[in-house]
Amino acid sequence: MRTEWIVMGVGALVAVYAIVVFNRLVRGRNMVREGFSGIDVQLRRRSDLIPNLIEVVKTYATHERTLFSEIVEKRNSAINAADVAGKAVAERELQGSLRRLFAVAEAYPQLKANENFLALQKQIAELEDQLQLARRYYNGAVRDFNIAIQSFPDVLIARLTGFREEHFFQIKAGESATPSVQFPGSSAS
Repeated sequence: MRTEWIVMGVGALVAVYAIVVFNRLVRGRNMVREGFSGIDVQLRRRSDLIPNLIEVVKTYATHERTLFSEIVEKRNSAINAADVAGKAVAERELQGSLRRLFAVAEAYPQLKANENFLALQKQIAELEDQLQLARRYYNGAVRDFNIAIQSFPDVLIARLTGFREEHFFQIKAGESATPSVQFPGSSAS
């Protein structure tokens, strides 16, 4: 009789432990999803600015049609990317094209002085800062979640319940589309 109670007690402890671990993994997965939604919001806000930016630049640099269509194509790819890894690749390509667009703008002093261009450039720079914060939060949540599902004995419950590693959202250093914002009359330092 006593042995039965011990077995039932150990079984209950194992069940409680499994429930606690499962709930912790669900919480971690939800934090990862929340983190990615923060990135997605900033990426969509930036994508919404791109058509306006292209229109402003078009009025001054009409011969850059290839670059404009490339940016539109890469913007659409970034919007339609299905997973984190695909979105990261598409965003990296889009940022490269945006950097080229801002480099083109350097050749047009009237464009660089245009209030609409300056406002859009400033908004994109602010969004890049917010995007960097969202990326840090997401990658931290992914790190914590991946550690949880790889640690013993939690890994046993994670495998049994179908939890899988999440991917980091990585853009290589120096690849942001953040333009340098200069206002008329100021000098570069």
